[in-house]
Amino acid sequence: MNVIQRAVALGVGAALLQALMLIAFAWPATNIAPRDLPLAVSGPQAAMVEARLTGRTPGAFELTVLPDEAAARAAIGEREVYGAIVTGGGAPRVLIASGAAPAVAQQLTQIGQQMSGAPAAPVEDVVPADPDDPRGAGFGAMALPLVMAGIAGGVLLTLLVPTAGGRALGVLVFGIAGGLLSMLVTQTWLSIVPGAYLALSAVAGLVSFAVAGTVTGLATIVGRAGIGIAALTMLLIGNPFSAATAAPELLPQPWGAIGQLLPPGAAASLFRSVAFFDGAGAQRPLLVLLAWAALAVVLLGIGAIRDRRRTEPDRPAEPAVAAVPVTV
Repeated sequence: MNVIQRAVALGVGAALLQALMLIAFAWPATNIAPRDLPLAVSGPQAAMVEARLTGRTPGAFELTVLPDEAAARAAIGEREVYGAIVTGGGAPRVLIASGAAPAVAQQLTQIGQQMSGAPAAPVEDVVPADPDDPRGAGFGAMALPLVMAGIAGGVLLTLLVPTAGGRALGVLVFGIAGGLLSMLVTQTWLSIVPGAYLALSAVAGLVSFAVAGTVTGLATIVGRAGIGIAALTMLLIGNPFSAATAAPELLPQPWGAIGQLLPPGAAASLFRSVAFFDGAGAQRPLLVLLAWAALAVVLLGIGAIRDRRRTEPDRPAEPAVAAVPVTV
């Protein structure tokens, strides 16, 4: 392939990649709607509310009937549901949790207005978002820099550190330092994520380690093509389907569920659990991130073993012992 053919091929390839990125980022944003969204209903008119919601928007909600308001509040606090509609004693009241997903809280508020027939329906935010970031815009924007920095760190370690052992050490240092510094900026300067600093730093460090380690590990095993595979997976699939600004149940399925199996989506869910819910619902996203981190360790470990075999000197062959004739 001559220079002109190569230039044309690269231009076409870049245009196709651009179109794919537009689809990946714009399609989920234009198809936001509830899909089996966990929601609780309680009180004496719970059955009526359940029938009304099911008849008006089939498949939109996964409804759980609870005995009273206390049970509904507990379910929200445990991240079992995103909100609740409480009946009894007048117009239905809506309990929301903007800390779980501001987009869902807004939709539940609109549903409460429709049910009560009043523009100012009684709505209580049980688990509010950070007061400096009430709409969750800053929280949603936090996921992409963490992923991009992890990819950049993995690329730099791959290109500048020749051994798998050195790359593993670099990924570990990056995870620790990146987690501490990113949460220092997020909590002090930006002030968009509440919660314990060290716990959130551990989450950010695990995310950084998982992303950078996956990039570096794949590049160590399959060469520089591994950089592209990991980067495209994290950016084209992981980031737009992370639900960092919405909720997995608002995205087209099965992509919303798939996004939670990748580091960006698991990171967003784990951050919310630690920052707003005292760790409730953290088990699954934590296991996902640990699995990616373990994959990175395995890949880098295989690379270290391969490097050691390459550098071990070949054993010299033992000299043959010449037979000595015996004279009598």
